[in-house]
Amino acid sequence: MREYVLVSDSTCDLPIDVIKDLGIKILPFSYSINDEVFEYYLDERDGEISAFYDRLRAGDMPITAQVNIQAYADLYEGFIKEGKDILYLAFSSGLSGSYQTSRLAIDMVKEDYPDAKIISVDSLSASIGEGIFLYEAAMLKKEGMDIDALAKWIEDKRLDVRHWFMVEDLFHLSRGGRLSAVGAVVGSALKIKPILSVDEEGKLVVKAKTRGVGKALDFIMSKVKEDGDDLSKLRAIIGHADALDNAQKLKAMALEAGMKEENIMIAPIGPIIGTHVGAGMTAFAFVTKM
Repeated sequence: MREYVLVSDSTCDLPIDVIKDLGIKILPFSYSINDEVFEYYLDERDGEISAFYDRLRAGDMPITAQVNIQAYADLYEGFIKEGKDILYLAFSSGLSGSYQTSRLAIDMVKEDYPDAKIISVDSLSASIGEGIFLYEAAMLKKEGMDIDALAKWIEDKRLDVRHWFMVEDLFHLSRGGRLSAVGAVVGSALKIKPILSVDEEGKLVVKAKTRGVGKALDFIMSKVKEDGDDLSKLRAIIGHADALDNAQKLKAMALEAGMKEENIMIAPIGPIIGTHVGAGMTAFAFVTKM
């Protein structure tokens, strides 16, 4: 079997030690604050994530930028020159045009390398939902699954990814165009904790509005129990946007429900996703029917 690399992007919010251990390659996405541009690689080389959220809370308004086609082409060409095939698991097409750009880059690169095998698959997932999906895919690659079989598995399983997350309010999601302004105003005025998920088109949807963090975490855990099959075998990521206390509470609830310590990762939500969800977001993601 020809060697291949599994590639994703820094919206996946998978812990950097896991990325390194599984040999996953990451394409950095960028964001800017007050005209200062940063590339996020998951390893905080451009600054600590907590400092980003401090700036957000202080009133700075970061923006994210879509990766250009040449960045994808350069990434692909580098691996091709190493004699490797490429499987790219892309950030949801329902939230970004990056998947379409990755496909256009494949066509561009194949003009010079017609025999190259490059596959881009839309994950229809975001943040730690994308991250846990990537993790499960990387585990299958590690077990010996070939590139074509893994690409098909990703396509077949992407609607089995479950994302549940709480945000402090809907302001940043509205500002970034991910939700309507009307929904954001209502959520902020009532001082509730909105619960969101991702639909079958990979778009964000508000699923519930709870009063207080405790009830929000209870709601999330109810969904884990509902969809999680055998919790003793379930693997999951708990993500947080500078809200470690919430993440630890959610982990304790998951352990009490029957999950195993070794099957739960806690991961920081990086600046790319953080720009759109704001500080305080707490999330739980897993893949069902494994």
